[in-house]
Amino acid sequence: MKAERYTVKTMELSGWPVRITTYRIGSVWHAKADNVSPGANVASARAGTRDAAEAEVLEKARARLAATRRVL
Repeated sequence: MKAERYTVKTMELSGWPVRITTYRIGSVWHAKADNVSPGANVASARAGTRDAAEAEVLEKARARLAATRRVL
């Protein structure tokens, strides 16, 4: 199977730049959030719709990034 309707968005969550990637494989939507700079995976989710997958991954990523300590 191939990934279909692949999209990428960049936004800021809890002060961190985050890239949100969504795509569909079969009837399941997949979403992934990663830290833009090193590209480290922050969260991932699967759901029946694009909006549900994005909402779930944003909720997980926001919680994880808010708990991450920044060293300046």
